[in-house]
Amino acid sequence: MKKLITAIILFFAINIQAKQNISNPILAGYHADPEVIYSHLTNRYYIYSTTDGTPGWGGWYFTCFSSANLKLWKYEGIILNLPRDTKWASGNAWAPAIEEKKVGDKYKYYYYYSGETGHGKAIGVAIANSPTGPFTDIGHPIVDNRPAGLTHGQQIDVDVFTDPDTGKSYLYWGNGYMAGAELNDDMTSIKKETETVLTPSGGTLKDYAYREGTYVFKRKGIYYFMWSVDDTGVANYHVAYGTSDSPLGPIKVAEQPIVIQQDLSKEIYGTAHNSVLQIPGRDEWYIVYHRINKNYLQKEKGPGIHREVCIDRMEFNADGTIIQVKPN
Repeated sequence: MKKLITAIILFFAINIQAKQNISNPILAGYHADPEVIYSHLTNRYYIYSTTDGTPGWGGWYFTCFSSANLKLWKYEGIILNLPRDTKWASGNAWAPAIEEKKVGDKYKYYYYYSGETGHGKAIGVAIANSPTGPFTDIGHPIVDNRPAGLTHGQQIDVDVFTDPDTGKSYLYWGNGYMAGAELNDDMTSIKKETETVLTPSGGTLKDYAYREGTYVFKRKGIYYFMWSVDDTGVANYHVAYGTSDSPLGPIKVAEQPIVIQQDLSKEIYGTAHNSVLQIPGRDEWYIVYHRINKNYLQKEKGPGIHREVCIDRMEFNADGTIIQVKPN
């Protein structure tokens, strides 16, 4: 019995230590707007991001990293080069999203991203049979205009969400506004009649005024909508959230809407533009986000293009509200 108790204590000690051993930032170099998924094909985690460090957010390609444990990340190479691999996008390869779907008996991967068309930003999609590609672009944008009635904002910061209860998939996008629409079964076009403006109203830069970076997930029947507040180049950049009974809103802003924000005592700044990961089969959740490298806070040093990817545990109260995350 003594040996059994010792083994149980050791098991929990190892698991607690594993959770604490994630050291931020988790990726080498400058990356932003991270999208995280778990692949049921490979049983690995993958992160896709905006390639950072280029003046004017001028990156033109996307990379991929994979991990078996969320701590050690392997560089998987360039998976999409916009000037080379698309017919319509010259650069500004920003803020991707990816969805794994089973089509017949095979998995397919739909990679959504924004790029420059020459007359503004648009959302495109590329398809692969593996989470690391090769990805083939469909040849044209799937969203290249603002929703009807809107006169400002960009078609960037895409997110994709598949409702685990219905199997229906939805696309979200927008800077300056939040829009969403149901995807057709082909995953490469939206049902225009479902296009909905979802922008949360009100708030200030201190709490939840919407800017960009929508992310949607579902837990225990509740749809959670997250978004980024303020500008990606300022220390105040942070994540807020609301909930809904529907994947297309309306959104009710949380009473305590801030999910994660800067921590001056730890020299952690600009914690936003996130995705969320659920450990398969468990009610265990993580927020993956970027922060500004502390050595590039001054405006003349380009804080908005010196960002690094981080991950922290995200937990919930009994009523489903999110407990504010303390960045590590």
